[in-house]
Amino acid sequence: MTTTMTKRQRLEATLAGATVDRPAVALWRHWPVDDQTGPDLARATLAFQQTYDFDFIKVTPSSNFCLAGYGATTTWQGNQEGTRAWGPRVIQSPEDWSKLQPQNPHTGLPGEVLQANRLIGREVGQDVPFIQTIFNPLAQAKNLAGERLLSDLRQHPDAVKAGLATITETILRFIDALKPTGASGIFLAVQHASYDLLTEAEYREFGQPLDRQILAATEGMWFNLIHLHGVNVMFDLVGDYPGQVINWHDAETPPSLAEARSRTGMALCGGLRQWETMVRGTPETVKAEAKAALEATAGQRFILGTGCVTPITAPTCNILAVRQAVE
Repeated sequence: MTTTMTKRQRLEATLAGATVDRPAVALWRHWPVDDQTGPDLARATLAFQQTYDFDFIKVTPSSNFCLAGYGATTTWQGNQEGTRAWGPRVIQSPEDWSKLQPQNPHTGLPGEVLQANRLIGREVGQDVPFIQTIFNPLAQAKNLAGERLLSDLRQHPDAVKAGLATITETILRFIDALKPTGASGIFLAVQHASYDLLTEAEYREFGQPLDRQILAATEGMWFNLIHLHGVNVMFDLVGDYPGQVINWHDAETPPSLAEARSRTGMALCGGLRQWETMVRGTPETVKAEAKAALEATAGQRFILGTGCVTPITAPTCNILAVRQAVE
């Protein structure tokens, strides 16, 4: 009989491909309005964890937390994913990229998010690993520039690179400030490694070096999860990153979980569809999909989760079913 593991032991064994007492599992969601202050974000995040007892906590701030300092504005309008709507874009011309200045991570919304991590770390101690969401430089650039990002990237590459360098410097400062909170690592959100948006050569030029620089800055942390967003993704390119876990919309875009096992050195996270299963499904369909995912991976080097954020409209019985599926 396998002894019950702690959450950290279970995750470390999962990453190593060793035997686990049960498969690891985690879901995460946005916390609209709560995500604008550190204490409220921590309270909402901890209540979710106390209810469902997942193997790690993903701290999910609003995507504007890293951009408000540049002048980006957002409003909460009731989106089912829990995300905010963007105001006028900060980047209105190619010249605006070079006007961005590195931000202080301890002030404004980044300071609130750091406070949330400190409060979560103080509450869970060594018992529950927690990781902080980092939107990669291109994802942040898209939110600053909107539709014009890709045309600027192709027509004014040096201007965009200057902006990306500033964004990266701000991220590195934030990670440095994050480490003392006790965070186990980062959740790196990669949104442009998709053939629908960029060529592989473009991603290697504008995305990959900065992603790797950010991952290198997490030295001393042990649990980095890389989220590959969208469809028609550059799985092999990102699957070669020095991370511990990769997560993508595996039920909606290649590769499948079974195919991915031999294509990356990272453990896999996913198996559940965020809308079809988590929102519109039932506990029975959740458990059936979880069972199929565990069979596809033989339950090895695998964390059961959704391919992307769990919508805030997901029924609680479906969330509970995910946790029950690994027992």
